[in-house]
Amino acid sequence: MVQRQSPGQRRYETSVVIVGTGFSGLGMAIKLKQAGIDDFIVLEKSDDLGGTWRDNTYPGCACDVPSLMYSFSFEQNPNWSRLFAEQGEINDYLSRCADKYQVRDHVHHGVEFTGAEYDERSKTWLVTTGDGTEYVGRALVSGVGALHIPSYPDLPGVQDFEGEIFHSAQWNHDYDLKGKRVAVVGTGASAIQFVPKVAEQAEKLHLFQRTPPWIQPKPDRAIPESVKKLFRTVPLTQRAARAAVYWILEARYFAVFNKRLGKAAEWLSKRYISKTISDPKLREAVTPDYSMGCKRILLSSDYYPALNRPNVDVDTSGVAEVRKNSVVTGDGQEHEVDAIIYGTGFHVTDAYDHLAIVGREGRKLQDTWREGSETYLGITVSGFPNLFFLLGPNTGLGHNSVVFMIESQLNYVIDCIRRIHRGEIGQVDVRQPVQDAFNRELQDELGGEVWSVGGCRSWYLDENGVNRTLWPGFTWKYWMRTRKVDYSDYEVAAR
Repeated sequence: MVQRQSPGQRRYETSVVIVGTGFSGLGMAIKLKQAGIDDFIVLEKSDDLGGTWRDNTYPGCACDVPSLMYSFSFEQNPNWSRLFAEQGEINDYLSRCADKYQVRDHVHHGVEFTGAEYDERSKTWLVTTGDGTEYVGRALVSGVGALHIPSYPDLPGVQDFEGEIFHSAQWNHDYDLKGKRVAVVGTGASAIQFVPKVAEQAEKLHLFQRTPPWIQPKPDRAIPESVKKLFRTVPLTQRAARAAVYWILEARYFAVFNKRLGKAAEWLSKRYISKTISDPKLREAVTPDYSMGCKRILLSSDYYPALNRPNVDVDTSGVAEVRKNSVVTGDGQEHEVDAIIYGTGFHVTDAYDHLAIVGREGRKLQDTWREGSETYLGITVSGFPNLFFLLGPNTGLGHNSVVFMIESQLNYVIDCIRRIHRGEIGQVDVRQPVQDAFNRELQDELGGEVWSVGGCRSWYLDENGVNRTLWPGFTWKYWMRTRKVDYSDYEVAAR
């Protein structure tokens, strides 16, 4: 591995700089290794690997995509304990991948990425970090993901609260919830997992819901040892099982993008509510009034039963004010609480607003994306040569595994980086007309769906109400578009 450090300076020169050690960053590092490229550095702000699966340790944290698909196709795990793996098991899987493919030595820990500037003359990126260390690379790969900056609601008076406050992504495991009066703000993907666990411990749980999610039962169960043994001895059986899971998940596309089938899925979810919740008022409160697919469809078999508990109240009037030891709701009632837990998600569409990324001719990414984040294939941005995003805008999913999308992007990016590394080309910069045409097509496909219907409020949408998050179709179509780089889409310059 070649990592040149300038004498007397905190500055490293390398071929590729990767940011992040979640599925995206580690996947990119592994692909570089497999391509015979050893000259790269991975920047990680934490002292350990894992990305979102390292950070989110709240009770009940687990994946809502089956384990067989929430893993790299080239590194299958025959020993998953459950159909839907929990946080610790996924984090351990990523750690094993890093060890097996020998990428740990490439990781610089405690280094927070703050920005980068492209030098047109040398065709390199100068990467800046929080501690002042600089990195120079011919290619820059962003694997930071979107679910890493917690989003906090603006609650009046919260600064005066004398109890405990924390976000689900920064869980305080030292705080004992037993016998406490707890307020939970938010009912998203994280909340429906930790609320049942908190309800078992708390004396009283006040759940403040703004918009109820569509929830379907989670078909989770332990994987029998006999099945794991079969996967170990005949790997082809696991690949066949993975393929079956892929197509089952792909069929969920219709619940998100087909209005008629979406209505059928809504009926099934409402039936699930009727079966699990007996109180008519509570049943009405947790029944969404928007089309399925507007927000992420969630899976849980213990969330609704937890709401039935006598120590749990669901409040839909909102938080009007927070006082020293209480929360005042929109209907004027005051509830004494010892702790406030935010289950309010993350900054998604504005995840890059805090980074100073400057491309050709001083072009700033924040200015380029001022009216909304746009890329080509979710990977490249015109005016920012040799910069590659993994899980960039409009490559998120509401029906299948994002790891499939990541792998599609890795194969696309490695094609470009391999040519840059060999010196065959100096830079690749997607043509603006190509990027514009792609985004017109993308938004045309999204425009007729549930996000264009009035009343849809979702983290999928930016401040202008435009969906900058989801890929508008089947994942196999994305794979088809990214399996080979069409260099006519790019301005290609010699080294």
